[in-house]
Amino acid sequence: MARSVIPTTSNTSRLHPRNPHQGRYDLQALTGSYPALTQFIRNNPNGDATVDFTDDQAVLCLNAALLAHYYQIKYWQIPAGYLCPPIPGRVDYIHYAADLLAKSNQQVIPQGRRVKVLDIGCGSNCIYPIIGARTFGWQFIGTDIDKIAANSAKLIVQSNPSISKLVKIRLNPSAEDIFTNNIQPSDRFSLTLCNPPFHASQQEAESGSQRKWRNLNKQPKDAQKTHLNFGGQASELWCEGGELAFLIRMIQQSVAFKSQVCWFTSLVSKEKNLPQLKNQLQREGAVQVKVISMSQGQKTSRLLAWSFMDKMTQKEWAEMYWR
Repeated sequence: MARSVIPTTSNTSRLHPRNPHQGRYDLQALTGSYPALTQFIRNNPNGDATVDFTDDQAVLCLNAALLAHYYQIKYWQIPAGYLCPPIPGRVDYIHYAADLLAKSNQQVIPQGRRVKVLDIGCGSNCIYPIIGARTFGWQFIGTDIDKIAANSAKLIVQSNPSISKLVKIRLNPSAEDIFTNNIQPSDRFSLTLCNPPFHASQQEAESGSQRKWRNLNKQPKDAQKTHLNFGGQASELWCEGGELAFLIRMIQQSVAFKSQVCWFTSLVSKEKNLPQLKNQLQREGAVQVKVISMSQGQKTSRLLAWSFMDKMTQKEWAEMYWR
């Protein structure tokens, strides 16, 4: 059976123009910043250097190398079985969100710790706070309902002085309350981020995993276990009702914090969910709604953004908090 490999290219030709992960991975530069990656580099039949994309440890090491080289993150590890994110796509989310803030700030991306961001479900990998803090100097609060994930994210933050003063991690005690335990009365967030659970059940998540392995033309090393090459715990992959139910709940709960958040945002993987989400936003009184398409290789996703503030109120927000 053919061996699937990740080539020296990131396969992300339609990334945001500011995304540094365009085109070919510079494996020589990455191994210079993170020598441990060297053990996972192989030559394909054409003699090109590659990293085996189906090897969990290789993917983890590649991510650690990217974070070390581009974001000066010296320590990055996650617990076994937890979600290992494809970094180029996560970076795209941050840059498109930055463009969204710029539209409320005379086309200038606001930078520095006065820009406060809430990451709903930061995961054990803490990827969005890392990228946002290192790229724009934003201040982050990352939350998660999983204690192991939250502790892992805390360890990453504490182990990297470059982000330790910009990122705080909170354990959310309630899976049902998305904002209540995470936004305090004195908080003012410029932005909220979320990568919601995609599937509606564990069975659906396992079926998706099996499709990924078929597409890679390979079986997992442990054929008795359903295995995701990017990992993922139940809370990261599925919830009752799936993405649509989660985001409708998020929209409904966002109303209570409409004066404390400039822009609410979330990824939307399933395009068919957008009409219902837009209808829900209209019912809840959102003043501004935007859908931003993002493409990474053959994958297309969407950033859904909404605000209960009109443009004039956002301009006042920018003058108060960003300048």
